[in-house]
Amino acid sequence: MMGIIHWATGIMLAAAALLALARMVAGPTVLNRALANDVLVAVIVCALGLEAVITKDTSTLPILITVSLLGFVSTVAISRFVAKDADEQVAP
Repeated sequence: MMGIIHWATGIMLAAAALLALARMVAGPTVLNRALANDVLVAVIVCALGLEAVITKDTSTLPILITVSLLGFVSTVAISRFVAKDADEQVAP
């Protein structure tokens, strides 16, 4: 029974990753692409967590933390970049 659950979860994560990649390619604005990047990072973290559960191995936890931190930092950097760009457009 657990094998079926693992496969179903993996298929759902793969579908979510493909949809996020499609939004990344088709996104008309930088913010759409940034949001898709954030979703893709979350899917990767979930997939690594699933792999850790299946293999019952805790050595994946530092990778999980690192990928989560990189996702957070990239989102903040993109937000600051977009906010600075928006400020320059508003200023006379």
